Amino acid sequence: MMKANLSWIENMKFVCDNHGLSTTMDAGLEHGGSGAGPTPKEQVLNAMMGCTAMDVVAMLKKMRQEITEFKMEIEAEKTTAHPIHFKTAVLIFRLRGNLDVEKVNKAVESSLSKYCGVNYMISKSCAISFMVFLNDNMVKQGSVDFIEPNKEDI
Repeated sequence: MMKANLSWIENMKFVCDNHGLSTTMDAGLEHGGSGAGPTPKEQVLNAMMGCTAMDVVAMLKKMRQEITEFKMEIEAEKTTAHPIHFKTAVLIFRLRGNLDVEKVNKAVESSLSKYCGVNYMISKSCAISFMVFLNDNMVKQGSVDFIEPNKEDI
């Protein structure tokens, strides 16, 4: 079981606590906040990147790949009607190093079809696609399509 706590600070600013680690979230100025932290939806975008990034780096390390740089970007489009949520998202992976392109693509595809629970959850209401750049060259693009777990595994 996971647990987190949230405390209101002022206006639209809140602090979340996860096992002693604090994260501030705030609304933008247009919604009564001061912009002192990411919005909840921005934190979801960060979680989408962080979850798959941890998978990919862990898999590439197991494959004995030499990563010298790993960066990600995400671009998401929101709906206009309430409840406002992400309609589409594009995960952009940027890797550098002495890396085998097939191993990089396998790590990304494995994360986005089997392992990344955050993107699995978001994919239920949002079409997610991805692009992979290795040493500045696009080596893969596609759509996120998770393999549904067996009911016995849940």
